[in-house]
Amino acid sequence: MEDNNLTPAQYFKLYRDLLGFSNQADTKAFLTAKNIFPKIDFDYMGQLNTRLDEIIQKLNKAVHESYQLKQAELEVFLRDKLYETYVKIQKNSLLPRLNNQGRRPEKVCFSWLRGFVMMEYFTPALAKIFQCKLEDIKFVGDDDISSLETFKRTPTADIEISSKYHGKLRVEVQAGFQGINDIKEHKVREAQKVARQKNKKTICVHFDLFNGQVAFVPLDKIKENDLNWITRQQMEGQSVFAIDQNYFKWRLLDSIPAIKNLELF
Repeated sequence: MEDNNLTPAQYFKLYRDLLGFSNQADTKAFLTAKNIFPKIDFDYMGQLNTRLDEIIQKLNKAVHESYQLKQAELEVFLRDKLYETYVKIQKNSLLPRLNNQGRRPEKVCFSWLRGFVMMEYFTPALAKIFQCKLEDIKFVGDDDISSLETFKRTPTADIEISSKYHGKLRVEVQAGFQGINDIKEHKVREAQKVARQKNKKTICVHFDLFNGQVAFVPLDKIKENDLNWITRQQMEGQSVFAIDQNYFKWRLLDSIPAIKNLELF
């Protein structure tokens, strides 16, 4: 069938219609097979959860005793924060849809759970550092596992702290596991926007769990011409802020640092 009077857009639509698709999204999903999801390997997922359990147990034995959990507390923590969270992810049918960047859903789930559990584990320590009560730490990030529609990743910082000494602070909690320590550019841009529009500071607390150290980076203070801006080839050429060793103010084998020694304000 030939019709040379059709515009390119009309021809493209006609072609997709004849393939049996009424919109571009369905055509792409079909041609790339992105609407075919692999079956979840629940045995593999179980092994990943067990490994995360082991990571927390080993970490808890190694860190300074001033913030270690006792064995009974640790068991409750793992039950509530790891295993029950995983059950919610399963219950809300999120696991098969966690396929960003072509990775297996099991690995994406493991990475998300690992970051979430680490943030929960260190939250009491953060309360001591920022001199506030646990109830003064509010989770404001956009990762919500109640449904697929609300499970999203945005630049919004993970927690907001109300400190009687320093007012309200946004805190971006990161955990690194391979000795590569950097901050994505959009996190810095979001922090600068919050500083301009809401007059709130944003601190990135980066846990380098490969080397056992923690950095504290005031994100809204990072300058455009800072020499630590680099292009990370492993992240598809994204611009990132490489965390200089001078930002690492706490070694996990040491007691919790005093906020006055962190040079944040």
